[in-house]
Amino acid sequence: MKNSTLIKGSAAIALGAALLLGGGGTLANWNASATQTPGIIVAGDLNVVNGVGAWTDRLGGDVDISTYKVVPGDLLTFTQDLNVTLAGDKMAAEIATSGITATNGFTPANVTVSDVELTVAGDPVSNPLTPTGAVQTVTATITFEFKAATADRADVNATYNFNNVGFTLTQVNTAGDGLS
Repeated sequence: MKNSTLIKGSAAIALGAALLLGGGGTLANWNASATQTPGIIVAGDLNVVNGVGAWTDRLGGDVDISTYKVVPGDLLTFTQDLNVTLAGDKMAAEIATSGITATNGFTPANVTVSDVELTVAGDPVSNPLTPTGAVQTVTATITFEFKAATADRADVNATYNFNNVGFTLTQVNTAGDGLS
């Protein structure tokens, strides 16, 4: 009798499993998948490369700064071409100088050193710069004036060291770009 109960129980379990596997139960589930190719993200570029710089006097004549000795009334201009690369949909960058101080060895009242002025093809530009689709040649100009009103022997043999003037290009946030 025990065997017949065991056989009947096993048969009932087998029948239930067969019904579930055969589609009469809840083991079936639907499944689907899809893929997408969203594309490739490509980074932009920001770079600055110095060209050859040149010094000129008040009249535009070339000056060899390694041998030139300034006197009161002199105005010297340093012009430096910078090859600027800016690539990016929301790219903007500022050019700044380093290594330039107000007097750097001269009496403050006797010398004026200008802030850097930027031009592209002779037209003034201001920070921030934005991409143009190609490398831009930005001309940076700095003037050094040894004032004519310098009296007596003030600043005789003084020096102003321009050996470490640098130009730095730094990305800045543009309106609505979401940068924080």
